[in-house]
Amino acid sequence: MATIDQAPSQEETKTTNPSHDPEAQPTEDVEIEIVDYSKRAQWLRAAVLGANDGLLSTAALMIGVGAVKKDVQTMILTGAAGMVAGACSMAIGEFVSVYTQYDIEMAQIRRDQAQRAGEAVEERKKRLPNPFSAAAASAVAFAVGAMVPLLAAAFIKGYRVRVAVVVAAVTLALVGFGGLSAVLGRAPLVKSSLRVLVGGWLAMAITFGLTKIIGSTGI
Repeated sequence: MATIDQAPSQEETKTTNPSHDPEAQPTEDVEIEIVDYSKRAQWLRAAVLGANDGLLSTAALMIGVGAVKKDVQTMILTGAAGMVAGACSMAIGEFVSVYTQYDIEMAQIRRDQAQRAGEAVEERKKRLPNPFSAAAASAVAFAVGAMVPLLAAAFIKGYRVRVAVVVAAVTLALVGFGGLSAVLGRAPLVKSSLRVLVGGWLAMAITFGLTKIIGSTGI
């Protein structure tokens, strides 16, 4: 006996067809932008490291030489030479280091080429570190950090006041760089700042003391 399909009731129609529901909310495709911080972290790390190194090494060099030669010209010339040499050294060292990392990761990508989809491999290549960006960021940051003690000492003729101003300026900058490193690395702010500050004081004190001893021996 043939059966006749019954038409769905209004309630069933309302349940199965959401377009007839006046309370139904229209659905829209929402694009969520995913930010990749890995590439940004590469040059930020190089910049923070370079600025801190430029600040500390230049200040320690100036104070160390100032322990023997107290005139402002010698102190500034020493700091300027240290800034140029240090910036070049940081750039070359960062370039070689990051390029080594780049080569290692590229070799791994080639080994995985047969096992991964082409799109995935291309995404991995885009996230590789850029040696040129890291080198440039490190060199510029080193020079910026080195300018702090240079500018602090440039306009002060008195030796004791000059050294005190350099130490004070470097102290403030070390606290700033330590805090910036903590924020970027999501580390404890106070501990990171104190660690950088105490390390900077020790570096300047040791350089000053050893240079003073060497200078007093007449070597």
